[in-house]
Amino acid sequence: MTENSGNWRTLAASQDSSAYGPQRIVCLTEEPTEWLYLLGEERRIVGISGYTVRPPRAREEKPKVSAFLNAKIDKIVDLKPDCVIGFSDLQADIAAQLVKKGIQVTIFNQRSVAEIFSMMYQLAAMVGQEARGRELMQGMQRRLLEIEQAAANLKRRPRVFFEEWYDPHISAIAWVSELMGIAGGDDCFPELASQAMGKDRIIADGSEIVRRNPDIIFGSWCGRKFRPAHVLARPGWDEVNAVKNRQLFEIKSAEILQPGPAALTEGVEQIHRIIMGWSEQHE
Repeated sequence: MTENSGNWRTLAASQDSSAYGPQRIVCLTEEPTEWLYLLGEERRIVGISGYTVRPPRAREEKPKVSAFLNAKIDKIVDLKPDCVIGFSDLQADIAAQLVKKGIQVTIFNQRSVAEIFSMMYQLAAMVGQEARGRELMQGMQRRLLEIEQAAANLKRRPRVFFEEWYDPHISAIAWVSELMGIAGGDDCFPELASQAMGKDRIIADGSEIVRRNPDIIFGSWCGRKFRPAHVLARPGWDEVNAVKNRQLFEIKSAEILQPGPAALTEGVEQIHRIIMGWSEQHE
């Protein structure tokens, strides 16, 4: 029995579901932090990613112990977590180091909208908040259905290019592509969306983007500010509809590239508003 696992007799006598599950959690990415705050279980969090911006108060309340590809292993160990939560094979090395230190690690690998909901449900259950988690998720699902139904009435759906990086061009990952579709747009590169790794979503020849002629371009440059002027200056892009009509928009990485609550709420809402605005101009 670990130091943080508690006494099983105390747990057996408890009627409080919060007594179960991990009590000291380190979150290596932003989405589990945001979700635990939404669940009202932020007290369990003892360490967060340095990239965390949602919710803003987390940066003030919790120590920062990791970036994305590296972490302060000794600092995490000193926090005595009974669970560290990470994301994907990209954090496999961090996970391996922590496992060797005897620390429990849970790695989620959500890449689609359905998988994001699955991750959120599992995490809610881990901290004894299954009912609260289900309530929050059902609210998100209802809103996604409303957005999808509104988009179904569009007379014309715009072709959309989502640029995750600019040099080289990297197109949308699965959950982003799905959310653009729900919001009313058609991904210009749907065949790449299923590729989990950014290197497999590279569009080496920018002229192929020009050929597919997106009506709207969304930029979310992995934490770097998207610059429409950079797109406007690209040689040969003058005739791209999105460039001609100045339909170039930033969606901040924290609001769309984190596979968690933000993408399912603020991220898709922004995309939907922009697409509906474009549609009003093209009726």
